[in-house]
Amino acid sequence: MTEQFPQVVTIAGSDSDGSAGLQADLHTFFRRGVYGASILTAAVAGNSYGIHAAINMPTDFIDTEFKVLAEDYQIRAAKTGMLSDSELIHTVVKNLKLYDFGPLVVDPVIMTKHGNMLLEEEAYETLRKELIPLATVLTPNFFEAEKLAEMTITSDEEQRRAAYELKALGAKNVIVKGRHDSEEQKEVKDFVLLEDDTEIWLSESYIATDRVNGTGDTLSATIAAELARGIDVETAIRVAKKFVHRAISNEIEVGHKYGPINHWAGE
Repeated sequence: MTEQFPQVVTIAGSDSDGSAGLQADLHTFFRRGVYGASILTAAVAGNSYGIHAAINMPTDFIDTEFKVLAEDYQIRAAKTGMLSDSELIHTVVKNLKLYDFGPLVVDPVIMTKHGNMLLEEEAYETLRKELIPLATVLTPNFFEAEKLAEMTITSDEEQRRAAYELKALGAKNVIVKGRHDSEEQKEVKDFVLLEDDTEIWLSESYIATDRVNGTGDTLSATIAAELARGIDVETAIRVAKKFVHRAISNEIEVGHKYGPINHWAGE
């Protein structure tokens, strides 16, 4: 009976303030009723004001993390977060091909929600060519979708077309998240392109708040959790969109500046 409970793993960095990264993923897994394991790729010393130091884990340590989990746990779904350089991406891709951890949700952490680049060009190309083709679901934010699709998105039709460009990179299912950085907007529209080319628009009201740290992590972690529970991809994406919207809508006062979303309101 030891393998009956749904188990999922996050392959990501530790964010010391708990608002994003591996910690946000584990918060999400707990709230979605799955057992969360983790493969630590990096560690960040940060708080609500910003990141102050960061370090990558040795690749042989990451190899061992994969190996020992595969030997003992029945991982039914996995997700990736920020992988900061080409060596880390190569290592994760190698291990994902070696071990069967079920469906893979790729959160391609390459640009901030404000459009700032997080990866060097070499690492970006490695992620694009090696990791994305392994994705069961790809979940870029608006600016990441523009970068990956190599186009500017200024309309619903361009958002839709970007999803097809991303699917052409090898991802089976794609979410192109809508832009959400203007207090004048009324809604946030995400476009979903499923493996069979089914097209879905998902919309929620825009919430003007600076409590949005971990939004992308939580969306992708929710999808992974639902897939680990045996839920189909479309339903998993719909559940994730609702969960994240509730978590943003009900603010939690943690930290002095850019705070986390409220996972405890997301149920």
